[in-house]
Amino acid sequence: MMPLTLTSTGEKVLVGKIGGRDSVQGMLERLGFVVGAEVYVIAQTAGNIVVNIRESRVAVSREAACRILVTHCEEERLRAPKAQGAKTCTL
Repeated sequence: MMPLTLTSTGEKVLVGKIGGRDSVQGMLERLGFVVGAEVYVIAQTAGNIVVNIRESRVAVSREAACRILVTHCEEERLRAPKAQGAKTCTL
């Protein structure tokens, strides 16, 4: 896993873990950053990262994005066999 800040524009990743204080975790979860959620990176500008998550466009600060650990969709697919009803990455 790697922090969301290390992704590139145009990448699709899966949320693997949310770190930080309880208040930060709660705020990120309310925005849709939960384990298993697909995140599409739209832009990284002025210290913020703009993503599509759960059919919404969200901007998070660089500090908050450091707390969001993600995996590439391909890595997740190769690592675990697909269970019935499991989330897959689609473009």
